[in-house]
Amino acid sequence: MSISMGANDVGCDILGIMRVVIQRVSEASVTVDNEVVAAIGIGYLVLVGVTHDDTPAKAEWLARKVAGIRLFEDDQGLTNLALADVGGEVLAVSQFTLYADARKGRRPSFVQAARPEVAQPLFEHFVQALRGEGVRVQTGIFGAHMRVALVNDGPVTILLER
Repeated sequence: MSISMGANDVGCDILGIMRVVIQRVSEASVTVDNEVVAAIGIGYLVLVGVTHDDTPAKAEWLARKVAGIRLFEDDQGLTNLALADVGGEVLAVSQFTLYADARKGRRPSFVQAARPEVAQPLFEHFVQALRGEGVRVQTGIFGAHMRVALVNDGPVTILLER
């Protein structure tokens, strides 16, 4: 199955799409083993899912999109402001469960999620690309059991795929 994502994009397998979920937050944190390992104020909690054939180019495109997307309200209540405009930052968390397939049975399948040896370098590439866009980024700990706390502002939650 192919989909077209835009006039300049080539079709791609729908399961071969890198995914990020952006949640606009007033604060967010990650705790591992009862220790806060990352925390931000205003900004985005970004959950990052990687599948088997994702590439650094996809990670870079998503990083540019996250850095530039305008999800914060201006003085007139319109979502015209990006992270840089509000002094925001990103808390990025790798989340293989974005590739859960629960269409059959009661236990989700995660076969479309990339193995850690593929996902971790691409997640780190995404984080570095965000930093290259001038975004302050904190991260959870890849592969750890994390407790993610957030105050979703709005709520505003956006799914991006590439």
